[in-house]
Amino acid sequence: MGNVLAPVLDLHRPLRREEPLTNPGSFDELHRKCKEVFPQQMEGVKLIINKALSSHFQVTHTIHMSTVGQSSYHFNTTYVGDRQLSPTETFPMLVGDIDSCGSLNAQVLHLVAERIRTKAVFQTQQARFVTWQFDGELRGDDYTATLTLGNPDVLSQSVIVVAHFLQSVTSRLVLGGEMVYHRRPGEEGAIVTLAGKYTALKWVATLNIGYGGAHASYYHRANEQVQVGVELEANTRLQDTTFAFGYQLNLPQANMVFRGLLDSNWCVGGVLEKKLPPLPVTLALGAFLNHWKNRFHCGFSIIVG
Repeated sequence: MGNVLAPVLDLHRPLRREEPLTNPGSFDELHRKCKEVFPQQMEGVKLIINKALSSHFQVTHTIHMSTVGQSSYHFNTTYVGDRQLSPTETFPMLVGDIDSCGSLNAQVLHLVAERIRTKAVFQTQQARFVTWQFDGELRGDDYTATLTLGNPDVLSQSVIVVAHFLQSVTSRLVLGGEMVYHRRPGEEGAIVTLAGKYTALKWVATLNIGYGGAHASYYHRANEQVQVGVELEANTRLQDTTFAFGYQLNLPQANMVFRGLLDSNWCVGGVLEKKLPPLPVTLALGAFLNHWKNRFHCGFSIIVG
């Protein structure tokens, strides 16, 4: 009689579907969420002037004056095409940056097909080429595969090949790896690194571990105003381990953002950004303190758009 009163299983009710897997993104962006919390260290005064000449072309002038390091001037040009995949991705894109010493840094990004992206990077130090790199990236529905060819030289038989692969195992877990192969006269070797990333509702944990060491980061969003990040890097070759803690405070009512930093070298830093509407001007104040050198580093930057 007990079986008669038991609830009957509804075979026509659809089963609960799992969340669809999404693209895991690029391998170089695994720790980006945590790194965005840390302030960008700066010493001296920096003036950045942005000028949009058209909807596709923009130029930027950057003047950095410092009493500690060398002062410099950078002229940057950016061209973006008409094909926009997302608010932050537009193809093709050409970026060029040249400084007062004549060193050039240029990048070309192009979308060959809907899932295939290519990038070329060229760097010169005055009149001498130091880096030429070619990337090809394939983005599937739930995976990303990248192949990088760096400084290929047929005459000296030297090359650097980097292969990345990321796979979305679940809607929150991403696993993958990296293989770096280098070849030069009298030297040849390869390094393999495994990577994993877990994304929760309010936090993200990432780990890279391999023969050369380990790199771990943790990002946590406490609320709309407070974000924290912890980063740990261990290098087995140099026998060195560094630890850093960063935080970000958002003050929407005052339209201000404050970022702070504390690392294992007893370096304390902070950057305060203040936007002044209605003018498109952003003021950033930064200060860094190094207890080992007993010296106070200040930074001040003005960004004019």
